[in-house]
Amino acid sequence: MTDLLPLMTYCLVMSSTPGPNNVMLTALGANFGYRRSLAPILGINVGVFVQTLLCCLGLGSLFMAYPQAHAVLRVTGVLYLVYLAWQLSGVSAAQGRPAEPLSFAQAVLFQALNPKSWIKAITLASVFMPVGLGAVQGALLVGLIGWAIGFPCNSMWALFGVAIRRFLAEPRQRRAFNLLMAATLLLLALSLLRSP
Repeated sequence: MTDLLPLMTYCLVMSSTPGPNNVMLTALGANFGYRRSLAPILGINVGVFVQTLLCCLGLGSLFMAYPQAHAVLRVTGVLYLVYLAWQLSGVSAAQGRPAEPLSFAQAVLFQALNPKSWIKAITLASVFMPVGLGAVQGALLVGLIGWAIGFPCNSMWALFGVAIRRFLAEPRQRRAFNLLMAATLLLLALSLLRSP
């Protein structure tokens, strides 16, 4: 079996750097706290795990064979990010926070539209599948390593949101923060649309 350190390093970099999931989790942590952000954190990790399994078991090669499918997925994902940014920026100025956090199911389904998650899953399948294991065992190993590294990284972003919560006590400050997070999602959407 190949050395797992490069796989673990890649998962750490992809899971800990800013992206749609982590921006969303920071906003959720700031608005709702860690406990109410836990369902979306679990949903993200389940979604990425399933995505990784599917790519390792052959879906990734389909995207490589048909780049148009990947382009359609990217545009759909970008449109969903724009929708999330609009939702986040449209919070009530009186209460300063969204009514409800993202649900577990919404976070799972979001991964199907999240271009960064697809890039991660396809790269895991095409570059980091362990040699010497069957397809199912290799896919499970890669998916579980991604889960083990992704969960604490995602939690870190939600906890960062919790940590800055005290600076967002006033509705105006919380509204400004939510607008900043919405703008960040829009910038991510534009960067994903422009990437090859």
